Amino acid sequence: MTELEGFRTEKDRFFRTHPESPLTPAQQHSFRGLRYFPDNPDLDLNVIVSKFPAQTAVVLPTSTGDTQTYRHYGSFKFMVADQEAQLTIFIGDAGFFMPFVDALAGTETYGAGRYLEPEPLGNDTFRVDFNQAYNPYCAYNDRWSCPITPPENRLRVPIRAGEMIFAT
Repeated sequence: MTELEGFRTEKDRFFRTHPESPLTPAQQHSFRGLRYFPDNPDLDLNVIVSKFPAQTAVVLPTSTGDTQTYRHYGSFKFMVADQEAQLTIFIGDAGFFMPFVDALAGTETYGAGRYLEPEPLGNDTFRVDFNQAYNPYCAYNDRWSCPITPPENRLRVPIRAGEMIFAT
């Protein structure tokens, strides 16, 4: 079993059995596992981030009408499906954060987007492994409050890696 497969197996166990699962008890009872794209090594990237000179605050609305504040950290460009794309990395109290929406939103991926926590490697380089992309908890039920992906992180390209749309 690969590290990614082990992570996914453990996540399914957590969702199915743990009291802190984002699923309702009824969802946990019928839960058979999350759906994922196959591991895509082409979307496990080490990227050089162009840090913004001023890490300005950005207030992101949430799915419940609240707000959460982050700071713009930097952006990077990458190639996917023979097209150039660009994403912004934010930083908040819990560290680096990258919400994004791809071209598959609403059909194969969660319509409001998925999340990643880019891993800093030093010298403005980050590991961005889209195979680790996950749905926010609000994708499972409305009791969770999740930041909404800002316009700058809405891609016109498909990201066929990570977690797929939740099927009940």
